[in-house]
Amino acid sequence: MRPAEFVRKGEAMFKENNLKDKLEDDKALFEAMNQFPKIMERPIIVRGEKAVLGRPPENILDLI
Repeated sequence: MRPAEFVRKGEAMFKENNLKDKLEDDKALFEAMNQFPKIMERPIIVRGEKAVLGRPPENILDLI
């Protein structure tokens, strides 16, 4: 997935920091996620070398 696919675009920090302009720049968006972790969709479930977003919950079943 690209970073823009697991960013919470409705999150106040996303809006307050004008991050919409960074949606096409993966590196800049990763840096923004590092600085503002609340903008990441969660939970993220990791198993071995694979990870999925926990929403919808069916994604977790696909992972296990």
